[in-house]
Amino acid sequence: MDKDVYSFALTHTLDEVRKICPDIKSVFALSENSELIAKDENTSEKTVSQALELFKEISEKAETVGGVEDITVQGVNGRVNIARMEEIYLFTVTSDKADLNYVRTVTHVLVPTVLKVLQKITPAPSASSLPKIEDETENSTAENVEESEMERHVEPVRSEERLESIPPEAPVTQFIVEDMKGLLTPSDIVRIDSSIMEQWNELYEGRNMEEADIETFGGKSVRCKVKPIKDVKLEGQGKIQIPGRVQDILEIRKGELVRVKPVVE
Repeated sequence: MDKDVYSFALTHTLDEVRKICPDIKSVFALSENSELIAKDENTSEKTVSQALELFKEISEKAETVGGVEDITVQGVNGRVNIARMEEIYLFTVTSDKADLNYVRTVTHVLVPTVLKVLQKITPAPSASSLPKIEDETENSTAENVEESEMERHVEPVRSEERLESIPPEAPVTQFIVEDMKGLLTPSDIVRIDSSIMEQWNELYEGRNMEEADIETFGGKSVRCKVKPIKDVKLEGQGKIQIPGRVQDILEIRKGELVRVKPVVE
């Protein structure tokens, strides 16, 4: 979808939110890179700038607040609520007298609904986020040329040395999908048991093990960065925490099984 169209649709939604909740002084949305995506007509650049400073302070404490879905900060003249919704951060500035439960109900229903509609008409993920599929014909030609060059300039390698240079086949592990929510949780990262990652590191010592291919039993797959689970309650239970955006791409939900295979570089 065109970025301007996305911004226009979200801006219109935020204007409607303010009309429904008069106690909202300002409401706007930032991207994961802290870029302004949309704002209501009453939001000034000064308000956005001040919110960015606040967001920066919170970001520096990501490890502490990463497990919450939203946070409310009491200011001098009101309150600021920051909520993670899919791939955006929604900032809502209200007066001290505002009914926060009512404001939260409106924003947490209307905005996510619009975002889901927008996502359905957003183009598929870029090729860089998916497993690379190479043309077999081109690979075959390239390999033949490379082998020819090696025959002319490199002495034959013993079969034992060839076997040692070939890494073992990447193991495939099944995990149960668990939601990954959090105010500062990136949408391109999944989390699994640290013990599994340790096994990968032992198997592929000295290699980069920062990504994994996530595959459903329906044949859909996506490549994501992978990190250990932070929640000790989920450790050792065979769970994989997957952000909502990735779940939508794979068309899966909490409780389903997926296959995970490390990407060896």
